[in-house]
Amino acid sequence: MKIAFDVDVLAKQMNISDMVYKVADWGYKYIEQSPHPQINPFYKHPLFSRECEKEYRTALQRTGLEISSFITVYRWSGPTEIQRQHAVENWKRMIEIADSMDVRVINTELSGDPHQPEICNGMLFRSLDELLPLFEKYGIRCEIQSHPFDFCELHNETVDIVRSYRSDHLKYVYSCPHGFFYDQGKGDVRAMLEYAGDTMSHILFADTFNQTLDCRYIVNPPGIDKSGGCTVHQHLPMGYGDVDFDGIFETLRKTNFANRTYPVGGESIACVSMFGFPEKMDVEAPKARERIEKELLNQ
Repeated sequence: MKIAFDVDVLAKQMNISDMVYKVADWGYKYIEQSPHPQINPFYKHPLFSRECEKEYRTALQRTGLEISSFITVYRWSGPTEIQRQHAVENWKRMIEIADSMDVRVINTELSGDPHQPEICNGMLFRSLDELLPLFEKYGIRCEIQSHPFDFCELHNETVDIVRSYRSDHLKYVYSCPHGFFYDQGKGDVRAMLEYAGDTMSHILFADTFNQTLDCRYIVNPPGIDKSGGCTVHQHLPMGYGDVDFDGIFETLRKTNFANRTYPVGGESIACVSMFGFPEKMDVEAPKARERIEKELLNQ
């Protein structure tokens, strides 16, 4: 199992070299490269100039770190055909970048419109039909997660979408801070992780509050969060919110997550995905890594 750190919280504060050195200082061996304005920006075409690539490669070489995975967020589920086409072109370039950096895992979201689920479902399958041959050609494991305010927020349904392709090149990502959306507020992490089974190759660690409980979040005007106008969640350090991490770690041990190796993309990935409280990351980032090592690797 690779233990990675999602560098979103760092990319907003420092350049690429400093970002890599900071992750190394925290004791991590792997970086999960989330959308970055110079590399793989949200919804837009990938960039990654020669200068940017050189800076990144030099920092990786000097620290001994590796990139476990890229995260891309493109509108491959539309809802318009032009959005879908742009997203597929973005994916094609991102696959080339991952291959050039010898990164064999890209994880992503459904990235659709919750108000047009039928259209977005069809658009997603059309995009997957186009891209799967490229995942196969380049030996890329594409991992898909549901996300709050997506055309599908539910865990089991998203797992079933991934499984429907029966492909080693498609797997599932479980995001702990999205879990209360995955089962409509129950937060039954054991049931969700057991349902995903070996289809889940990647888990994101961060805490959040249960948005269905009274006054966990207060949004004005009252009721807007229940009207379909917005969703609210966090990516907090473990222990700051309502997520049942004891249940998560117990189930991950029970299902042997840490020892899984996949035909495409290799080892399973546990990624620390904390964005809140950047001023506390020097304490919370190493603390999260140490807990994952203790709970899943007996270190």
